[in-house]
Amino acid sequence: MPVMHFHVRWPDASETRCYSPSSVVQEFFAPGERYALEEFLQRTRQALGMASERVRARYGFACSQAMDQLAEIERIAACFTGIADAEVTVVAVD
Repeated sequence: MPVMHFHVRWPDASETRCYSPSSVVQEFFAPGERYALEEFLQRTRQALGMASERVRARYGFACSQAMDQLAEIERIAACFTGIADAEVTVVAVD
């Protein structure tokens, strides 16, 4: 299973390199695209959930690292929930 990373830029211009155990993230994010914060979170939940399930199908257990990454993204995103029109940019997927 190819490990992938997606790099995001938050509304405060900080950046985070995020982990995925599967290439499924390419189906949810395009480099250079900007997403409203809630849309980004929904896409991330779906992408990392699917990636974790792909690991389960192959190895018999879910990917805890994907779920840890989702928790970290949710924690960071919570800092921006009160900002009107907050957007997240996907800088790269590699």
